[in-house]
Amino acid sequence: MDPNTLERHLVSRLKFKYLRLLVTVGEQQNIFRAAQLLNMAQPAATKIIRDIENALDLKLFDRSSRGVVPTMYGDVLIKHAKLVLSQVKHASEELSTLQGGLSGRVTVGTLLAASATLLPKAIARLKQERPNVSIVIVEGTADKLMSALKIDDIDIMVGRISEFSDEEQLANEVLYQDPVSLVSRADHPLQSKIDLCLKDLLKYEWILPPRETLLRKEIDDIFHREGLNVPANAVESVSILANRTLLKETDMISTLPDQVIKTYSEIGLLKKLPIDLGTESGRIGITTRANRELPPVCQSLLEALREEANLIKQG
Repeated sequence: MDPNTLERHLVSRLKFKYLRLLVTVGEQQNIFRAAQLLNMAQPAATKIIRDIENALDLKLFDRSSRGVVPTMYGDVLIKHAKLVLSQVKHASEELSTLQGGLSGRVTVGTLLAASATLLPKAIARLKQERPNVSIVIVEGTADKLMSALKIDDIDIMVGRISEFSDEEQLANEVLYQDPVSLVSRADHPLQSKIDLCLKDLLKYEWILPPRETLLRKEIDDIFHREGLNVPANAVESVSILANRTLLKETDMISTLPDQVIKTYSEIGLLKKLPIDLGTESGRIGITTRANRELPPVCQSLLEALREEANLIKQG
């Protein structure tokens, strides 16, 4: 099918109801569950998908006894369906904002560096000014959150920005610099040890960032420079709550951004270990989709993040 004919079929066939069905089937990988979520009968949902496939002369899903999986054509159509539905959602929110002035919804992806101080304080600031705003927080690693950002599953990503993050689809705004330090519970046996070195820490269990993260690569390089093996039985986690509890309840050791450590050091839970890792401070900031105008509620959160970042920089 030539591009012009395909475009005409897409425009004429794909109603918003159908776009929602395609996205939901792609997420659930099961037509029956997707139909239930959308309050549709399964035969009707199955017919709609087959009609779209017949109209486009493309197979969108591979079917098996386990359910359905998008083909490469299905993946492309689902990705663009998400973008269309997201833009409609933002248009609706912006109209509501203009009408009422105080409402809206933001979905923000957060990396560990922003989870303890920057993001929660910015949200608290925003909610004081606009109490009717709804905010959804999604935790994850940078690669997963950037993928979500590109297809509008999230509006904003906050956290550590890679020095090499120059993708054309994304725009970065650095707010402040934050170094990373070694940390343990405040009464850990190593806290009283004199002339502590990295080798001394290997007898303890570790919490490390997942292997695909930039911080993990930096930590691995630190061990290799010292001629040491990276702890093999480490817990890999980006959950600030899980990491905090593990550090508090065990003799585990981890690396955390200084702003995160400061939050828990002030209440006596965690404490830096006196070892200089020799790494450069990480750039903490905001990532958004390039060339996309965010709705007013998202702009309000961005402004709150900038204001809280200025307070962090001032100490």
